[in-house]
Amino acid sequence: MAAQESGARILIVDDEPQIRKLLKVTLQAHQYEIYEAASGEEGVLQASLVHPDLIVLDLGLPGIPGMEVLSRIRDWSATPVIVLTAKDREEDKIAALDSGADDYVTKPFSMGELVARIRVALRHAAKSVNEPVLLFGELSIDLAQRIVELRGERIKLTPTEYELLKILASHAGKVVTQRQLLQQVWGSHHSETDSHYLRVYIGHLRKKLGEDSTRPKYLVTEPGIGYRFQARD
Repeated sequence: MAAQESGARILIVDDEPQIRKLLKVTLQAHQYEIYEAASGEEGVLQASLVHPDLIVLDLGLPGIPGMEVLSRIRDWSATPVIVLTAKDREEDKIAALDSGADDYVTKPFSMGELVARIRVALRHAAKSVNEPVLLFGELSIDLAQRIVELRGERIKLTPTEYELLKILASHAGKVVTQRQLLQQVWGSHHSETDSHYLRVYIGHLRKKLGEDSTRPKYLVTEPGIGYRFQARD
């Protein structure tokens, strides 16, 4: 069963019982299998035991802070993580994305939007068995296994980073607009502010690909338009 289908395992890490109850009832109604954790320590433990398909993570947790929970999970897992928190400062959002979050939703939130973002994240993480391997010199992108290697070394990417690279590489040589990337990666529920996070993710990809920002080998910025994947020698 693909992760976006009914039965996907979702771990909710939040210290507010009312929030956990609301999420559990709503997500179970969408046929998801729900697990809960009320502290940072419990969240890390549950993530290792349950191996969820997606994690909804609050940042303001007792014990281990949410940011450290995210960092610890990213040490061994690429499971999609949606941060759900009352912290709405831009610095907090960027810090969460820098630490490996795939999406960021602030409280109070719309359950409809959250469910839509969960579906998008699960769809990105789902594996396709009939997709090819894209080869660009020293860079290979195995679309079936979702494995990216540079000079034979595997690169750890979050699901969102991988999805961006996949879209750009699949349209190599062509400009993909910011709007197209936002719609394909974040879905129809993306907001105008997501364009800033798009630049953050592109920065992450460049760093992981060992790019020189002044002369990028793979990810070329088309100012005011979008990005273009180009493999240079």
